[in-house]
Amino acid sequence: MKNHILVVDDEAKLRRVIRKYLEKEGYSVAEAENGQQALYAARQEKPTLVLLDIMMPVMNGIEFLQQFRKESEAPIIFLTAKDEEHDEILGLEIGADDYVKKPFSMRALMARVRAVLRRNDIAPVQLKELTIGRLRLKPATREAFISSKRLLLTPPEFAMLAALMAAPGRAFSRSELLERSSGQAFDAYERSVDVHIRNLRRKLKAIEPGSSFIQTVFGLGYRIQDSIDPEPNKK
Repeated sequence: MKNHILVVDDEAKLRRVIRKYLEKEGYSVAEAENGQQALYAARQEKPTLVLLDIMMPVMNGIEFLQQFRKESEAPIIFLTAKDEEHDEILGLEIGADDYVKKPFSMRALMARVRAVLRRNDIAPVQLKELTIGRLRLKPATREAFISSKRLLLTPPEFAMLAALMAAPGRAFSRSELLERSSGQAFDAYERSVDVHIRNLRRKLKAIEPGSSFIQTVFGLGYRIQDSIDPEPNKK
């Protein structure tokens, strides 16, 4: 099935250039010039990926993302300007998968598109269930649980948690986690790993406030505990 990509940006010239390159790569493409149009297009087109500008009239990218995430888990790549660092981090925290800084080369953008789609299209049915104590991952259905309570994870969060759980106790660098989750590592995007890990910790602590499953390895990256008590300590 051909991947269908929604390009959302208020710059018509940029949309046309991106569309040209995407269609050359074999993707089908729809366009929108603001978040409001994008929501309508997304509901009609059911995109497999959204390329999303942040600063737009009527409805900006952050507002679109907040609404879109209530309706779809399709991956989103932010197209951000150099002075939008806060919005990049906020976008990742509320459900974006990646970002590309403007001005960007079409070659770099196409690489990110392929990487995100490849990560999203990996057939998880071939992967075995991962369990460490009461933390359990089911790749076949992309489900994660602490005991019987389900964790709602984005694709990057799920992929990084799966990488950590596949080698408990082992320290992973940020670039390794990027490679495991997207198939490629880009130095400019290594800090996005920190945001995804922070989101994972927040979601884990929301179920078990005292949990510290994912540990920071200073100067390198992260690891997951090689053993987790079957049940949390009860006072």
